[in-house]
Amino acid sequence: MTSPATTLSRPAAATGQNAPAVPAALAAPARAYDTGLLVLRLVLGLTIAAHGAQKLFGWFAGGGVEGTGMYFASLGYPSPEAFAVVAGLTETLGGLGLALGLLTPLAAAAVAGTLVNAISVKWGGGFFAPEGVEYELLIALAAVALALTGPGRIAVDRLVPRLRSHRLAHGVAAIALGAVLAGTTLLLRH
Repeated sequence: MTSPATTLSRPAAATGQNAPAVPAALAAPARAYDTGLLVLRLVLGLTIAAHGAQKLFGWFAGGGVEGTGMYFASLGYPSPEAFAVVAGLTETLGGLGLALGLLTPLAAAAVAGTLVNAISVKWGGGFFAPEGVEYELLIALAAVALALTGPGRIAVDRLVPRLRSHRLAHGVAAIALGAVLAGTTLLLRH
């Protein structure tokens, strides 16, 4: 009898030829992997989307555009209400994109870029909450991880032919774009 760790599977390749043998123990956990990515995407995405809704609509005891704009003005952002709308839309759409697994690398880059700005605002308060950056850093790096790994198989991206198979290069490019846009936003701050 063969042990599960040494059982080999040969999935058919797209060309009709057999792919290299893969140990069954490595192929089987894919469902757990996809479920774990789904849980991470849902929690991270919906949390960030709720933060965006606070900024845009004042939901969940948020300040709305006006209150967030006043806060952004105190931080030195020009056109603070416009930046409040941009931040709110970025968080809401990026968060919903992550939760759905839709355009995952771009959604993750949007979340990470927004959190880079939040980290820069809180920098100097130490690492731990309430003044530190641990929360923002954790969310930003979780978003980067999702951009690099992809959404898993339980995602809307799997229904879009060009997005069906995640490529590391897409994640790297999206994170680079998010970093450039976050840096540009920070340069506009006085």
